[in-house]
Amino acid sequence: MHLHDLWFFVIALLWVGYFFLEGFDFGVGILTRVLARGETERRVLLNTIGPVWDGNEVWLVTAAGATFAAFPDWYATMFSGFYLPMFVILVCLILRGVAFEYRHKRDGERWKRNWEAIVFVTSLVPAFLWGVLFAALVHGLPIGADHEYHGGLAELVQPYALLGGVTTTVLFTFHGAVFTSLKTVGSIRHRARHLARTAGVLTVLLLLAFLTWTQVDTGNVRSLVAEAVAVLSVLVSLGFNFGAREGRAFIASGLSVVASTAMLFLALFPQVMPSSLNGAWSLTATNAAAGSYTLGIVTWVAGFATPLVLLYQGWTYWVFRKRIGVQHIPVTAHVPSARAGERRPAAWR
Repeated sequence: MHLHDLWFFVIALLWVGYFFLEGFDFGVGILTRVLARGETERRVLLNTIGPVWDGNEVWLVTAAGATFAAFPDWYATMFSGFYLPMFVILVCLILRGVAFEYRHKRDGERWKRNWEAIVFVTSLVPAFLWGVLFAALVHGLPIGADHEYHGGLAELVQPYALLGGVTTTVLFTFHGAVFTSLKTVGSIRHRARHLARTAGVLTVLLLLAFLTWTQVDTGNVRSLVAEAVAVLSVLVSLGFNFGAREGRAFIASGLSVVASTAMLFLALFPQVMPSSLNGAWSLTATNAAAGSYTLGIVTWVAGFATPLVLLYQGWTYWVFRKRIGVQHIPVTAHVPSARAGERRPAAWR
């Protein structure tokens, strides 16, 4: 296997990891307005992702950095063509982080309600836009002979791309509901399981529609297998959800996210940005790649850094593995932030 092919799959793996982790992260943010009853339950939901949300975004930064290093032409064309929606996503991620950190700084009800609304909006919008962007990427874009993007927002606002956005939004909400049932106790846990059943049925229907459209449009045998795994995983997750086996349900819902994302990359390869104007003008893993010397350097760097990141994130999830409920939320709303290197309590917000 050539290094540029290897790095295509490395970048695909980074996006898979990002959507697996940030998927339930966005889902929980959406559920703060859908599932939670009152301010205390919203705090419970925020506490389930409070210690890990920023670590989840490391995968996005790494995916973007790896694309810049390994495929500079892909990076330049994609980020220039998707400039406005990616700018919106970036603003949402910034505001979302600010909302997590500032929500507990004052005790006023209006202050908290406004930041909670921001968490909801900045979870919903990226969940939708990521689906739109990746659907448009796989479907094909007006890439010219100069490898420049020659379109506008109209190319993104198409039925296939919009269906992709709705699918990722519902899939992430389902993933977040299963995660909530895994991480909480009491009535909120039971309501999360009930909501996951409804969201799961809708997810199956949307995945079948979107992934089948993808398969018919640009699919192959490998992507067909990934589609089957994605849909079956949701059904398996629903089965475990009915049996109150939240851990297994979460693994299965995560597998559906993994398989769905992998299916898009499998349908895309060996292209990285198909041209809808002329197939010969498409960006591929070969013509968009950096030189062999650069790819060799980034391979060594990735081989050293990746295990450290995985160990750190694994340790974080292990430390904050326990369930939380309304009984764990302190009466006083203001809880000082933990000092650097200090373990936060279970209810840190």
